[in-house]
Amino acid sequence: MQAAPVRPVTVTVSTALRAVESLLMSGGQRTARRNAWTAVLEDRRRAKDRVEAQHVLEAVSNTASQAT
Repeated sequence: MQAAPVRPVTVTVSTALRAVESLLMSGGQRTARRNAWTAVLEDRRRAKDRVEAQHVLEAVSNTASQAT
């Protein structure tokens, strides 16, 4: 019985770096996505607050103009 021929595994430097990067960056990417989503939610909240403030200002402006 003969042993199966062993094929050499060719790993380039760039392949090895990509593998290491994916291991190291996976947690960082998760954090980055979470931070980005938090920023989106905060932007939506601020936009809603701006719209509400605009409605209040318009209501006060209309009331003031009618009182004069």
